[in-house]
Order: sequence, then structure tokens, then C-alpha cells
Amino acid sequence: MEPIRCGWCSASDLYKKYHDEEWGTPVYDDPTIFEFLILETFQAGLSWITILNKRENFKTAFDNFDYKKIANYSKDKIEELMQNTGIIRNKLKINSAVSNAQAFMKVQEEFGSFSDYIWKFTDGKPINNNPKTLKDVPATTPLSDAISKDLKKRGFKFVGSTVIYAHMQATGMVNDHIEDCWTRTK
Repeated sequence: MEPIRCGWCSASDLYKKYHDEEWGTPVYDDPTIFEFLILETFQAGLSWITILNKRENFKTAFDNFDYKKIANYSKDKIEELMQNTGIIRNKLKINSAVSNAQAFMKVQEEFGSFSDYIWKFTDGKPINNNPKTLKDVPATTPLSDAISKDLKKRGFKFVGSTVIYAHMQATGMVNDHIEDCWTRTK
């Protein structure tokens, strides 16, 4: 018998696997946080399943999400990415990946790690929201507004409050699994 899951992930086995193994699980390592930041910024205006289906292509195209390499991408590399049909070929988003990698490293220099910076907004602990249904899950919160504003001030792009709230969910800063979801008991 299928376990009860949050309703948004029932469309495919890939979605279920992501839901069951990653979404809402706290992430404290910078490389994984950066990966989700890149993926979430490319999601802006699109569905998550679109990004999830292209995740491996993004990983290959963006050097395993190595922010040190991405920060130094040349115009030729950006043009190569623009020709890559396996990813979202949006020049503004591709350029933002480069500038966000540069801003990411500046935050690391200031705070010791990006993880230390981002998790300070929740005192290092996940926020457990306990939504009863998907309708109870917000798209933004005052906290995602504040993080978005701070990131933009630091030079990040495509980090509006909705993108940041999705990033918070993906990296487990907030737990928005519905009340009956099996992951609440794992």
C-alpha cells in the first residue's frame, strides 16, 4: 500500500523519490545548499517537476554545481550553456548563476560558510509548520521576505520571496509536510 504523501508529489516516481528522500530534510552543507539555490532560481516562473526532470542535465552543465567554477564562467561558457537543450536556456538565469556563485562566496568569506549565514535566520533549527492540508502551506512568509531582501542586498538575483520560501522548504529550513504525510514519522 502506498504511504500517504503531500499531494503535490503524486505525478511521478521521480517526484515521490524527491519528496520522500530530500524535500524538507535539513541541509547544512554549502555545496548542496548552492545546488538547491541554483535549481530554485531556474524554477522561477516554472514548475518544480520541470526542473527536477532536468536536474541531472543541470548538474552536468554546471560542473556538478561547483560554485567556485561557476563564479569564473567565461562568456564562451555562458554561450555554451545557452545552446544546451537539456537545461533552461534563459540568459538572465544563466548569468544569475554566475553572479550568485560570486555572491555566495562573498557570504562564505563574511560568515565562515553560507550555511552559517542562511541558518542564522532560523537559529540553526528547522521551523515545523504542521500544515493540515496543502492549502495551509504558504508561498511566502515574512521570514522568506526578509531573507530575500538580505540576499538581494548582497547581490543575489532571482531570489524573490517565493523562490526563497521554496528553497527553505527544499533544504529543510521549514518543514511543510502535511500532517498526515508519512515523512512526519520517519
